[in-house]
Amino acid sequence: MREALGATVVRAHSGGDLVVVVPVSHAEQIIGVVRASSPADAVRDRVLAVWAVLAGACALALTVAVLIARRQAHLLAAPLEDLSRHSRAVTAGDLGARAAPSSIAEIDQVARTHNEMLHSLTELLRHERDFTVNASHQLRTPLTGLQLTLEAGLAQEDDARLRPALEEALATTRRLHGTVEEVLRLSRSRGLPGPAPVDTELSRLLRETEARWHGLFAGDGRRLECERRDAPDDVRVPGTLVAEILDVLLDNARVHGRGTVRLTVRDLDDALAFDVTDEGEVEGDTTRLFDRGHTGDGAGEGIGLALAHDLAVSLGGRLSLTSRRPAGFTLLVPVGQDEPGGAGGRGRR
Repeated sequence: MREALGATVVRAHSGGDLVVVVPVSHAEQIIGVVRASSPADAVRDRVLAVWAVLAGACALALTVAVLIARRQAHLLAAPLEDLSRHSRAVTAGDLGARAAPSSIAEIDQVARTHNEMLHSLTELLRHERDFTVNASHQLRTPLTGLQLTLEAGLAQEDDARLRPALEEALATTRRLHGTVEEVLRLSRSRGLPGPAPVDTELSRLLRETEARWHGLFAGDGRRLECERRDAPDDVRVPGTLVAEILDVLLDNARVHGRGTVRLTVRDLDDALAFDVTDEGEVEGDTTRLFDRGHTGDGAGEGIGLALAHDLAVSLGGRLSLTSRRPAGFTLLVPVGQDEPGGAGGRGRR
């Protein structure tokens, strides 16, 4: 019961109905009663119907909100996914990939900047590649002429004093010609270069390397020692590339190192390890040692080790600093296995 309009309101259940009784008073006397009733089931059904309508409205609003959110997310994500797909294509070597414009101004601005950056990089790489190809192409003709002249001179020269000099000049010219051909091969490649020709036996490579550098180290009052540990004589390697890398390492040891220089070849089953060590010390920041333009002591142009590192990667190998003191570098060159009963019955070629 509760007070209503100065009277007492009575609520009760009667025979399954909800009943409300309100007395009517006048002059402080009850002159009548107002009674209202309704079936309890009907009231409950109306309440449940209202709650069902509210729940349906909430579910509809939530569904609409989710659909709108998904559409907005797709509109936002689609241009970003397209930009990511084109970035992966560029990473794979497709410099012609370009991001498509989108309807979102901010993302569209990022895509345009991305495309402009790619265009600038493509032009820069094209100019560098063209210069390398042109320079190498122009060098091949005079080198070939010089090589032919030296070969003709050797065929006609009988002076025993001049023959060693002519033979050395011819060998250097041939090696330089091979270097130019290798530079051309690398410059013409798209992405990672193809495999270098495996054309030189290890024993021959070591002999030629020692012959080139022994006199230079001897002239400086230093020793060069070449050693082969367990590596078979008939194993073959990309002669031009490996010779170029070893020349860089030996020149680095001659200019920046001290004492005896050792070139050691170790057999690692599926690879050969070329160790170049001296009695000096590697100074400076070793994390930037193979960065182009970086020199630890400020001398030189910082190209040699960077070039050697790039050449090692191009043949599928790796060049790394293995010791700061005494200074030591290791070149890993992968080697393949012959088929059983292969050429000459040798284990590796």
